[in-house]
Amino acid sequence: MAINHLLRSALKSQYGSNIKHAAGARIFYGEPCNLRSSLYSTEASLQKEDSDNGFKGHDMLAPFTAGWQSTDMNPLVIEKSEGCYVYDINGKKYLDALAGLWCTALGGNEPRLVAAATAQLNKLPFYHSFWNRTTKPSLDLAKDLLGTFTASKMGKVFFTNSGSEANDTQVKLVWYYNNALGRPNKKKFIARAKSYHGSTLISASLSGLPALHQKFDLPAPFVLHTDCPHYWRYHLSGETEEEFSTRLAKNLEDLILKEGPETIAAFIAEPVMGAGGVIPPPVTYFDKIQAVVKKYDILFIADEVICAFGRLGTMFGCEKYNMKPDLVSMAKALSSAYMPIGAVMVSPEISDVIYSQSNKLGSFSHGFTYSGHPVSCAVAIEALKLYRERNIVEHVKSISPKFQDGLKAFSDSPIIGEIRGTGMILGTEFTDKKSPNDPFPPEWGIGAYFGEQCAKHGMLVRVAGDNIMMSPPLIISPDEIDELITKYGKALKATEERVKELKSQQKK
Repeated sequence: MAINHLLRSALKSQYGSNIKHAAGARIFYGEPCNLRSSLYSTEASLQKEDSDNGFKGHDMLAPFTAGWQSTDMNPLVIEKSEGCYVYDINGKKYLDALAGLWCTALGGNEPRLVAAATAQLNKLPFYHSFWNRTTKPSLDLAKDLLGTFTASKMGKVFFTNSGSEANDTQVKLVWYYNNALGRPNKKKFIARAKSYHGSTLISASLSGLPALHQKFDLPAPFVLHTDCPHYWRYHLSGETEEEFSTRLAKNLEDLILKEGPETIAAFIAEPVMGAGGVIPPPVTYFDKIQAVVKKYDILFIADEVICAFGRLGTMFGCEKYNMKPDLVSMAKALSSAYMPIGAVMVSPEISDVIYSQSNKLGSFSHGFTYSGHPVSCAVAIEALKLYRERNIVEHVKSISPKFQDGLKAFSDSPIIGEIRGTGMILGTEFTDKKSPNDPFPPEWGIGAYFGEQCAKHGMLVRVAGDNIMMSPPLIISPDEIDELITKYGKALKATEERVKELKSQQKK
């Protein structure tokens, strides 16, 4: 209780009226946290001393937000975006170091995307794609995507409204495919611990984050999870990255044999794991994994929702890691998030089977009212043009060393266990003694404190427990990267001091 009292006093002096943001930083996809932990239980009462911005206790059931946050805290309300920056309703400017939710690749006020949406709204604001009726933007975008993806040959594109819907659709397509081939038992999916594939019933089941399963009766029984490929955290003593990859591939094969290869339909993976902590694959990982799934006639699904359209310095993450998927999911940067849209690409072999089966049944009975929405498709077409015209992939290649090296220069900090990333995506993990086995006490809220210090200096990052994630807009300039690094450094220095203070209090 003495520590709680000290934390309360320190939080009030350090955070002041912005204490609400530290509380919000704690809630994230992957952590089954106790919302009223000793650190965060103090924050609601502290917030009562703050002035109300008029939105406390608002009417929205907010995603990935605890009820007490909505009830007791003022939300951070963003009102305007401009390039790599967003502004709250009080006019405060923030460098958006997460590009919204990994998605506003072209920044916050690209006039050509706004013009594309406006033109389509004026011409045809909506028509569906059921019953062999459709719109030209949806047809044009499907053709464009098939020509853009080169890692393996794709045959058809199915449109959704989000990455979650795309991965839900993947499961239905794979089941439909195996049923058509007379393989009714080949229905199980293998995903990975710490993966994120969405929050709908099926996509949340695929995700390997416990918070998405708790009290939702998930994951569904047909979903299995294999090892998270995080070398720093999970490698054995003396084990090289390649040996680690070999062991994980062997574990995957053992799981397949245990379950029965005839029951395993597909394996799904992000090229770089995003919401699970920004985890790039270890050396030779996907080469070894793909050999295993191919050996047992298991389809390979690439979840490109975060990595696609230049994030890693290649148009798709599959290109960077020599992934040859049978199916691909995408969303987010597909429209630079200006309009909701997702997509699934399937190989010619799979689309041929789907066509044949639908002919027998009379219809392919899957789709959404807004599948291939003409406004969303028009914006996505323009986004793809901008990625090519402005050579976004080459831009990322040229500026990402400054981003990666500039932030990794802080790796010697005594409170940082690992800084990891590639291209324009990066994660920082805070640990004590620089060890994956020595986390800070969760009630200290080290990641939340760092996130609040970033906000104090005008930068928004993703906080996930004691993990910090960053994926700024791909249009970011060298000067803006310098600004990002400077603000990160200021926040880190303050957080180091905070850890010293908490350790000294702990000794008393």
